[in-house]
Amino acid sequence: MTKKDDDTKKPVSEMALDQRWKLQVFYLCFYGFMTQIRPGESFITPYLLGADKNFTQTEVTNEIMPVLTYSYMAMLVPIFLLTDYLCYKPVLLLQSLSHISIWLLLVLGTSVLAMQLMEFFYGITMAARIAYSSYIFSLVAPSRYQRMASYSRSAVLLGVFTSSVLGQLCVTVGGVPFLTLNYVSLGFVSFGLVLTLFLERPRRSLFFNRPEGAGEEAVPAELDKMDGGDRSGGTRGWREAVLCRMLRELGTLARQPQLRLWSLWWVFNSAGYYLMLYYVHILWNEIYPPTDNRRVYNGGVDAASTLLGAGASFVAGYVKIRWTLWSELVIGVVTAFQAGLLLLMNTTTNIWLCYVAYVLFRGSYQFLVPIAIFQIATSLSKELCALVFGVNTFFGTMLKTIITIIVADKRVLGLSVHPQFYVYFGYFTLLAVVYLLAAICVGIQHSRRKQPAELALAKEPCQLPEEVPVQEKSLEAGAVRA
Repeated sequence: MTKKDDDTKKPVSEMALDQRWKLQVFYLCFYGFMTQIRPGESFITPYLLGADKNFTQTEVTNEIMPVLTYSYMAMLVPIFLLTDYLCYKPVLLLQSLSHISIWLLLVLGTSVLAMQLMEFFYGITMAARIAYSSYIFSLVAPSRYQRMASYSRSAVLLGVFTSSVLGQLCVTVGGVPFLTLNYVSLGFVSFGLVLTLFLERPRRSLFFNRPEGAGEEAVPAELDKMDGGDRSGGTRGWREAVLCRMLRELGTLARQPQLRLWSLWWVFNSAGYYLMLYYVHILWNEIYPPTDNRRVYNGGVDAASTLLGAGASFVAGYVKIRWTLWSELVIGVVTAFQAGLLLLMNTTTNIWLCYVAYVLFRGSYQFLVPIAIFQIATSLSKELCALVFGVNTFFGTMLKTIITIIVADKRVLGLSVHPQFYVYFGYFTLLAVVYLLAAICVGIQHSRRKQPAELALAKEPCQLPEEVPVQEKSLEAGAVRA
């Protein structure tokens, strides 16, 4: 029987609903693509340091940039909760309004305070990204989650790539001034606000707005199963009983070696990654002070790193190894590679070599991200998965904020960009050493577990050799459950 025959047998109402969610997903992916088109974003730092604004490097490094981290830290938890409570769309509207505020301040602002306010709104837009990434899951059944996540992520990456290429072409080929590029970006983010107005507001979400009664079309969530199907306590009872139970279960899950390892990687490595991302444009300006805007290649480098990151994420999905045995080693090797790239970026005087190191650094990080997502999410329910990623992001942001206060803020050390990158190099080197030592410990433990099995096999020559891999698999499964 063909797919066409199946479609003809569907009721008219079911076909209409099927078509409706497809249109909604298409519109949301188009929205995700268009809201990333901000061609001036790659050139904000040279714009602030150039003749248009004429801020000093010390002002940008130690007074303006730290506000981004502080704002993100302050807004992360409130926006995470409001996203679910308000059913996504109001937070997406807030994000669009914040984007407009950023570009208005970039165009009209002239003081350090105005640029600090711009960074504050930038932190809001970063915290509000959770609204888009989770909105799409309210539109489809759980069986379609993996495909929908792929579609939405691809739309965002394609938007970032297109934005970076467009910005670079405008600057290098068209000779467009940075100020004009910011006006173009303001136009695009204003169009993004218009698109946001036409998004449908979902009636259900992950935690606060949940379907009640058997008549709901939505699939019952895992929280209902965790609560034993008893909803007689009402909304208040769910918040008091189930959420507390989820937190207790998180404490139990933290004992799983793989979940703990990849959560710690998410916290520590993401903090260092984003600190590098925030300050690398200042480093480029230090290595190669531009005398001609046409020779500023920030957009092209961002486009290349986005493309490599997308490719690395795709390749990571096909890596098949025993992660219970090799996770620490893989993380350690990649982190050591990143530490070497940071040292290269900070010591080279060749801007092209610095660009290449930056692209490779971002690609190596994006390679591990989907692996971490899979390793964390594989044994969790949907709600617990969202909670774990939220907790990991919160602690990573806390760590990033602490490092920023100590290293970058002018009220503490107030280091310039080169000493900062030496700090980041030392930070990644320390992480690499810890991961590699952990890999050695895992290897020793694996060898000790394997030796008794080999001795038992030697004492029983009639035992079939096929049983050894089965035993190893059971050991691996036990390690995952532990």
